[in-house]
Parts: sequence; C-alpha cells; structure tokens
Amino acid sequence: MIDIRGLTKRFGHQTVLDGIDLSIEAGERVVVIGPSGTGKSTLLRCINFLDRPDSGTIRLSNLGVDAKAASRADILALRRRTAFVFQNYALFANRTAKQNIMEALVTVQKQPKAEAEKRALAILAETGLSERADSYPAALSGGQQQRVGIGRAMAIGAELMLFDEPTSALDPEWVGEVLDLMRRIAERRQTMLIVTHEMQFAREIADRVLFMDGGRIVEEGPPDAIFENATDPRTRAFLKRVRSDGSA
Repeated sequence: MIDIRGLTKRFGHQTVLDGIDLSIEAGERVVVIGPSGTGKSTLLRCINFLDRPDSGTIRLSNLGVDAKAASRADILALRRRTAFVFQNYALFANRTAKQNIMEALVTVQKQPKAEAEKRALAILAETGLSERADSYPAALSGGQQQRVGIGRAMAIGAELMLFDEPTSALDPEWVGEVLDLMRRIAERRQTMLIVTHEMQFAREIADRVLFMDGGRIVEEGPPDAIFENATDPRTRAFLKRVRSDGSA
C-alpha cells in the first residue's frame, strides 16, 4: 500500500532520517516508538512532504514520488491521499469546528459547500461533537480540538492517516477521549502510522511496532514481541526506562 525506500533527511550537518525503508500494507496499523529527537515525527512529516526529504522514494498505491525530483503536482497528489493529525491540533482559529472540517473538502477536493457541510456534520456526530459544530477553537477543550483535528483527517477519506503524538499536548483528562476515537478508526482497518508515547495504547492498537533510534528503524515486530521480547539492547533500555516512568 505504501512503500518507502532510502528516505533521508538532514537539518544542517545533522542526519535525522538515515535511509529509512518501510512498507505498510493496506489496513495495517503501525506504531512508532522511541526516544525524543530520534526522527519519529520527521518521518511522518517527510512522508507528507511537510518537511521535504533530501533523498528517497515514496510509493502510495500507484503514485510514486522521488524526493529529489518531486514536483509541486507530485506533492499535492501525495497529500490528497494522506491525512496528517498534528500534536498541536493546527486548527484555523477563525473558523468553527464545522468550517475546519469543511476547509479541505471545499478547497482541495472541490466539493460543493452543501455537500462538504453535510460531510462535516456527519463527522462531528461521529466524534461526539455535534453540539460544538459552530464553536471556534478557543471555546473548545484541548481534547475537543484534537477530535476536530482527527475529524478533519477522517473527512477527506485518505488512504493513509498519519498521527504525530496526537495526545502529547493534552491535559491528562482529555487523553482518553482522543485515544477512544483513534481506536474506533483503527477498528475499521484504516491504514494508520502513529507516533506516540502512549505505550499501553500502542500495545492495544498496533499490528506492528517500530522502535526508532538515531534516525533508523532499529527493531520492529508484533507488539508482544517488541514489548516483551525485544532483542536490541537499545529497545530494551528504552522500554525499561518508560516502564520505570509508569508509561508502559
């Protein structure tokens, strides 16, 4: 479904992604874990070309994009097939919850406004936010804002959903409602690539867990294999540390 080969990204003299190879099947839920600063979020941003990779190729179904040669049309075609959920919600402050969800439907997918509004209201109902359709982000809790952000990603019907630490900016009281929504999406076999520090959630939702360190995928496998029988000492050290912090 998506095949990534040799994905590399540097910021100055620092190599943040060091030749990443990754394939994800349609309907697969892949969770990326690892210490801060190891390239997890950059991987997601490069897949979506929010950060342009220095080299490598990305193939999503029948669309192939070469990082060095990608045109604006290539990047837009890739983004139409992917949806990105940000850490900090990234909602338009001057648009209501409904309008935030409608935005991409109208401007990118060129849907008529009436059709986009119908879709947005259906998504808001699905996310439990029907009564907040006309609320602006400032009037929403962090959990509600993130649910709108996820709803916006759901609305476009993307082949691949990318989640970049979707609960990291939330107060603890709002984390559960966001994770519950992500579980419901996962149950539909939506293809998902998720960066998270929620280890228990990763164990529950993932078909496969990737551990990243130093800009590389160090180890990968089913959740039980990674969390209970990791073979690489870097993976074991990381999991020992998060367990001592009460995160897993």
